[in-house]
Amino acid sequence: MNNLNHVAIIMDGNGRWGLKKKRSRNYGHLKGLNAVENLIKLAIKRKIPYLTLYTFSTENWKRPDNEINFLFCLIRKHIKKNLKKIIKQGIKIKIIGSKKNLPRDIIGSLKLIEKKTKNNNVIVINLALNYGSKQEIINACRNLVNKKNKKIDLNSFEGELYTKNIPDPEILIRTGGTKRLSNFLLWQLAYTEIFFVDKLWPDFNKNDFDKIIMKFNKIKRNFGKI
Repeated sequence: MNNLNHVAIIMDGNGRWGLKKKRSRNYGHLKGLNAVENLIKLAIKRKIPYLTLYTFSTENWKRPDNEINFLFCLIRKHIKKNLKKIIKQGIKIKIIGSKKNLPRDIIGSLKLIEKKTKNNNVIVINLALNYGSKQEIINACRNLVNKKNKKIDLNSFEGELYTKNIPDPEILIRTGGTKRLSNFLLWQLAYTEIFFVDKLWPDFNKNDFDKIIMKFNKIKRNFGKI
């Protein structure tokens, strides 16, 4: 059985799911949040220490304003409604990505939830919000250049990433039937096992997750060795 410390997920297909149900894309995002809550419960049950969710990419700013505003409204409401429950469950929330361009109240809410959950240790949920991996790598390079006496190696470089002190994912799951990484954790996924799922995100369930873990446990992970 392989060690499993970190699962990363590209939750693709919410908008298409809403349209498929003859509703709006925003309705799909709302239902996708239910799938997130179920997955977190399952990850806790499976004793997975880290879960990273691609919540909003730097490219998502290209979407219509009403969809962007709805997504941020979901974040606001979810934090306000569930903060006490998140704390009680022992969930630690960490935001990875740039806070630049985010609404001021969203930044305040994110700082609050990070502060309130910083001592929790049941599971760490990394929310990749306004996240772009290429920009993350550029930022890390810039930081190292500015630290003139800093030795440049793997450890010092990774220490400048948003994911500092977070183990690289062993599993990446992308729902929605699309087979690409979409500027997500490009550095961190060097030796990650990648699973593409045809289901749209709101339809992703316990059985899908457990099947992926079973497949992962059957993989011989050589990391360049024989």
